[in-house]
Amino acid sequence: MIQIDDKLISEDIFSEEFVCNLSKCKGACCVEGDVGAPLDKSETLILERIFDQVKPYLRPEGVEAIERQGTWVLDPSDNDYVTPMVEGKECAYVIFDDKGITKCGIEKAYEDGAVDWQKPISCHLYPIRVDEYRTFTALNYHKWEICSDACALGKELKVPIYKFVKTPLIRKYGEEFYKTLCDAADEWKIEYGS
Repeated sequence: MIQIDDKLISEDIFSEEFVCNLSKCKGACCVEGDVGAPLDKSETLILERIFDQVKPYLRPEGVEAIERQGTWVLDPSDNDYVTPMVEGKECAYVIFDDKGITKCGIEKAYEDGAVDWQKPISCHLYPIRVDEYRTFTALNYHKWEICSDACALGKELKVPIYKFVKTPLIRKYGEEFYKTLCDAADEWKIEYGS
């Protein structure tokens, strides 16, 4: 683990390579799993605030799930905040393009200027998962079999995870943190890299 301020960063974020390959996986991370996308508490308030603007972008079944369950729900296993799901399957905010690839309805609304928030940071940061503890924050690589094509493409393009998620890392922690992270990655490569 590498420590930057109160953050512990898994070395996998430097050593593993990753680039989403939506043409292969079709956005399976938005459909697979037991619960919706993890949310920060502040994001639950944002979802409540923007739902009326996002609603026109969503599928009828997504709107129905949100209107029945709420704009966010609690994960029954640990009481964490998550997005609701449609019939226990895909995230309620998911839309599909004409090729069957998942997209985020929130992000589409953002791209169109209908809302000022892009999407949950957990989605934007993926495959990094953030765990908040009382005295520190842990940033870990979440390895998931459905992302094997992303790992293959990342390896082919030689893109380490921390570079793939540059924009969301800056969104979450700022430019200075990202610069320090890059410096740490360079030092790590000198000492441990191949």
